[in-house]
Amino acid sequence: MGILALSADERVRDVRVSEDTLTVDLMDGRTISVPLVWYPRLLGGTPKQRSNWKVCAAGYGIHWPDLDEDLSTEGLLRGAPAPAGSAPRLTNRSRRRRKVRRA
Repeated sequence: MGILALSADERVRDVRVSEDTLTVDLMDGRTISVPLVWYPRLLGGTPKQRSNWKVCAAGYGIHWPDLDEDLSTEGLLRGAPAPAGSAPRLTNRSRRRRKVRRA
């Protein structure tokens, strides 16, 4: 007896970020939704920064250039939150911007 195996295509089709959820649609029709609190950099980003994403890693990853965040569909499917201590990094440029905003 044979088993029909559907081919999984874990490449990214679309990404949506709400106030509390990251949702990723895959090419094979599956949708992954995870709590945004799992990814502190995304959580701390503005809606504009969150909506500026690009597919990377041959379609198996998502990159947010404004937030310096990269996620893989493999990690999302495993339910892997960001490692502890992965809060937003301050670069020299972002430190200068914060000083200017406070003035």
